[in-house]
Amino acid sequence: MKTNRLEAFSDGVLAIIITIMVLELKVPRGADLAALQPLVPVFASYVLSFIYVGIYWNNHHHLLQSSKHVSAGILWANLHLLFWLSLFPFSTAWIGENHAAPIPMAFYGFVLLMAAIAYYILQRAIIAQEGRDSLLAHALGRDWKGKLSPVIYLSAMPLAFVSPWISSALYAFAALLWLIPDRRIARALETREP
Repeated sequence: MKTNRLEAFSDGVLAIIITIMVLELKVPRGADLAALQPLVPVFASYVLSFIYVGIYWNNHHHLLQSSKHVSAGILWANLHLLFWLSLFPFSTAWIGENHAAPIPMAFYGFVLLMAAIAYYILQRAIIAQEGRDSLLAHALGRDWKGKLSPVIYLSAMPLAFVSPWISSALYAFAALLWLIPDRRIARALETREP
């Protein structure tokens, strides 16, 4: 199977995830700026999760572009990734409604960690099919951001019980690392095309 069908399905799931997250933003009861105050934590958690979904969407696109065909292993690895990403609306809503609570903040980190692991598994499945000399294998190189992010999530989870704000800052820092688009695969694709 070509990658376009898998990419279209994944794009649809990610669009639904973003839609569900935005539906958690409730209209304030008042008409003044003070009515927005209680929504600040909910909106902040939405923005962070929107950025994460956008990062996954962007990098997922490049990842699938590096593959010529999709195997059963790649299909299952992709579904595994989409499962963890589909928990973003729940974890986002939970931290938004309980912004200073350690358990929701730690759970958010757990979902981020599992999504990062699932993305790594998807990368490995593509490399297993395409080969160690594949475009993706060369483009990833040492993948320092891919190795640092899970360490940040693992650190932030227990720190949520010390201070949820520290965890929140660490999650935002990890997102900022990825906010600058990862051009490794895109550059490799550009050199491959005639």
